Parts: sequence; C-alpha cells; structure tokens
Amino acid sequence: MSRKFKQAFFRLYDRKIGAGEITFSQTGIRKDEFTRLCTEEDFVFSRETIERLALTMALTEEEKQLLLDLSAGSEG
Repeated sequence: MSRKFKQAFFRLYDRKIGAGEITFSQTGIRKDEFTRLCTEEDFVFSRETIERLALTMALTEEEKQLLLDLSAGSEG
C-alpha cells in the first residue's frame, strides 16, 4: 500500500507544483520526511501530516481521504 500512497501523493503534489499553486516550502513538509518518502519503501506520512498537507495544498475532501485511506493501509 505504501507504493500506492506514494503514487497518489506525487500525482497530487506534481499537479500542484506544476500549476504553480504551491511551492515545496509552502507545503510545510519537512525535508527529512520528504527524503524518507522518496527513499524508504514503507514510509508514509502520518495522519497529522496528511491533514496539514490537505490544508496547505488545498486538496479536495476526496483527495485527502484517498491519502488517509492509503496511509492507513500501510500501517503495521
């Protein structure tokens, strides 16, 4: 499931960055967490981080719920 989370997150992230809607610094993602997302197979953002990202990235409720569902499927 973590692979699906990463695919969904990067699809949303790339769309927002590409459209100029946000910058990396505006997301509030810590650099170490972003690095872990890119390099660690099983890493996903915490629920709190996803909730915050949904606000800063102006995600729809459906987009936020998708990330939450995929992150929950990756836990332990």
